[in-house]
Amino acid sequence: MVKAILDSQDIRSQVSGEEWQVRVDLAAAYRLVHHYGWTDMIFTHLSARIPGPNHHFLINPYGMMFDEIRASDLVKIDIDGNIVLENGYDINPAGFCIHSAIHAAREDARAVMHLHTDDGVAVSSMSEGFLPLTQTAMVIQREVAYHEYEGVALDLSERERLVKDIGDKKLLMLRNHGTLATGSTIPECFMLLYNFERACTMQVRAMASNKLHMPSEAAMDTAASQGRKLINDGTLGNLAWPALLRMLDREYPDYCD
Repeated sequence: MVKAILDSQDIRSQVSGEEWQVRVDLAAAYRLVHHYGWTDMIFTHLSARIPGPNHHFLINPYGMMFDEIRASDLVKIDIDGNIVLENGYDINPAGFCIHSAIHAAREDARAVMHLHTDDGVAVSSMSEGFLPLTQTAMVIQREVAYHEYEGVALDLSERERLVKDIGDKKLLMLRNHGTLATGSTIPECFMLLYNFERACTMQVRAMASNKLHMPSEAAMDTAASQGRKLINDGTLGNLAWPALLRMLDREYPDYCD
C-alpha cells in the first residue's frame, strides 16, 4: 500500500553512494520494463542486492506503477522482509518470497527480475517449455530451469524448492506463471530478461505454424557457447545498457530522483 512520499533528497542523504547507484540502475530497469510493455499493473517485481555484508536488497513499493518508480521510491529490506529504511512504502509479500529466496541462496544473483507478460506466461504453460527455435532463444536456452506452480507465492516454504529448481542457472521458467532472470549486475539481469522475453514472443508466433524448423544440434551447441561467452565476459550486460540509459534520460528523466 502506498503511504506518504518522502523527498528524494532525504533518502539520498541517508544512503551510501554505492547504494544510490544501485537504486538508480534498478529504477532504470523498472522504467525499461514499462517502456517495453511488460508490466502487469502494480504486480511483478525487480530487485537488487545492495553491496555490503548485510544482504539488504531493494524492491518496488507495492502500489506504484512501474513508469512512476524513482530511485528514492525503492524499498530497502533485509532477508527476513523487515524494512530497514523507511520511505513511506510497503512491499508485495509474494515478491519478497520469490526474491528473498534467490538473494539468500545465490551470491552471484545480485539482481532478480520477474515478469508476467502474455508471451512469457504462454510459454510457461506449454508442455514443450522454452524451445531453442531462434538465435535469441539458443544463446540462453541452456540457462533456463523450471519451477512448478504452487499457487500465489505467499508460503515461505516454497523458497527452498525455488532455490533447488533454479540451481546455478540464470533463468527460471515459473510454470503457468511467468519468467524470472538473475544477473551478477542489473544490466546483465535486464539483458537476460530481454532475451528471454523476446524469445518467448518469437516462440508464440512461430507456434502458430505447424511447420517449425528446428536448428541442428551443432548450431545449438555453437549458439549456447557464444551465449555463455557473452555473459561471462560482461558483454551482454554492458554493451546496450549505456544506450538504454540515454533513452531513459530523454523519455523518463525523473527515474534517477
